[in-house]
Amino acid sequence: MKIHIIYNQNINRLERVYNMNNLELIKQKAVEIFSEEELDEKIKNGRKLTIKLGADPSRPDLHLGHTVVLRALKHFQDMGHEVVFVIGDFTGMIGDPSGKNKTRPPLTFEQTRQSGETYLKQVTKILDKNKTKIAYNSEWLSKMNFKDVINLTSKYTVARILERDDFKNRYENNLPLSMHELLYPLMQGYDSVALNADIEIGGTDQTFNLLVGRELQKDYGEERQVVITFPLLVGLDGKEKMSKSLDNYIGIDEAPEVMFEKAMKIPDNCLFEYFRLTTDIPVSEAEKIINTDIVEAHRVYAREIITMYHGEECIKNAENRYNSVAKGEVPDNIKEIEISNEIKEIPLCDLLVKIKFAQSKSEAKRMIQGNGIKLNNETVKDINQIVELANKENIIKFGKNKIIKVV
Repeated sequence: MKIHIIYNQNINRLERVYNMNNLELIKQKAVEIFSEEELDEKIKNGRKLTIKLGADPSRPDLHLGHTVVLRALKHFQDMGHEVVFVIGDFTGMIGDPSGKNKTRPPLTFEQTRQSGETYLKQVTKILDKNKTKIAYNSEWLSKMNFKDVINLTSKYTVARILERDDFKNRYENNLPLSMHELLYPLMQGYDSVALNADIEIGGTDQTFNLLVGRELQKDYGEERQVVITFPLLVGLDGKEKMSKSLDNYIGIDEAPEVMFEKAMKIPDNCLFEYFRLTTDIPVSEAEKIINTDIVEAHRVYAREIITMYHGEECIKNAENRYNSVAKGEVPDNIKEIEISNEIKEIPLCDLLVKIKFAQSKSEAKRMIQGNGIKLNNETVKDINQIVELANKENIIKFGKNKIIKVV
């Protein structure tokens, strides 16, 4: 299937025409391919390939950062290849540090399975459910005996394992580095052996582990998989990679209204990468849209991701709500929080903590002092403001997007 998307300024929408193939789209977004010649050779052979992606089940809520690799999988599916989505339920019980400076707490088997089920429900928003094979690596790793493990460890030297940057840094700085963590890359690599994978994809933070799988396949007498790595999408803060823990994400399961508002917050200098990595809009079209009108470019992007994950019919309400909020109006259907009838009045600082606008009273005071809080459309100046609750509705607003009705 070939796809190309152009922006029609006259009708403010994207139109799709066909002139770019799936392999070109994959290569366009990739950072590195080990190796491109091998990839082209595998594709030319014409046989159905096994394309593998591994997932850490400790983080089951998917955001746009995850879709960079998931959409690459979808392109391979559209080419007729078999996609295997590997839920690391067994390796999740160890926990891959992935660049962290300390050991990640292990999960129980039940936790990894529960998270895996959540993953499956979300990935099928992108992948074809009928063409996606789900595998849990406990299917083969849990069956290995100690002799098998010793044989696996013999395939790699300690020196090579310590080439991994986070392991090396922790070792050199005398930080804890457990033996079981050193096994993680070997276990993930063995997944490729068990599946006889032809291609494995992942983020650049997984490059080391993916290449271990490539080398282990050779040691076990298999044809080496091609490894394709993709960029890590920067979050809404414009600094760190997108992450729920940093609250700088756009979730693919979030409401269209939330997605639209968050899309408008993407830093201008990051918007091109969002277009390039999370949509099929050609880079030339993205550049043209951005250079013509950066505000409209944000709107185009918001409309596109809403169409992708909720449907085009959801755009109008989401955009209308954003327009109302941007003008300072209170939109319909805002979230309501009910306070106990026994409370007749409450200090505003306490209320801000109660409705989770602030994590502490000191933070609430800073928000008021910064003129960021509006009570019933009036900017609050007094940090000792008392809010009357008896038989009254109050609209609390922070910035343009956080609005709560207290009843």
